[in-house]
Amino acid sequence: MRRLAPLVLLLPLVAALAAGCSTSKPGGKIVAPLPTKVVGTVPKATGTAIPTQYKNGDPTAGKQVFASAGCASCHTLKDAGATGTVGPNLDDLKPPLSRTITQVLNGGAVMPPFKATLSAKKIADVAAYVVKATGGNLNG
Repeated sequence: MRRLAPLVLLLPLVAALAAGCSTSKPGGKIVAPLPTKVVGTVPKATGTAIPTQYKNGDPTAGKQVFASAGCASCHTLKDAGATGTVGPNLDDLKPPLSRTITQVLNGGAVMPPFKATLSAKKIADVAAYVVKATGGNLNG
């Protein structure tokens, strides 16, 4: 029993020293060699293609579509005086044009699709309006 006492006292000291020797901690020494040459290329980010019929929408006409299609009943959009809370707040979302068009065409969550009820021109117009009014990306 007397021989175990010094060993039991040394055990926490050994554990404390071993804990400080880890190389897996941030800032620990890296032992593997680092690469000096990268082979190949990194793929470039591709933008979402916007179909031609939905480009160059008229934001002024789109404001009227936003009101007549019932968008204001679900979405908040300051420029339209809309304070709906069912769908996302478009002022906060600032959606890019490609995302806006996709959402209007196909709907999502509780939003119905509008591809059967709005013409391509009206979809282009309302998408252009939402993007312009929110400061979203008209090219994305």
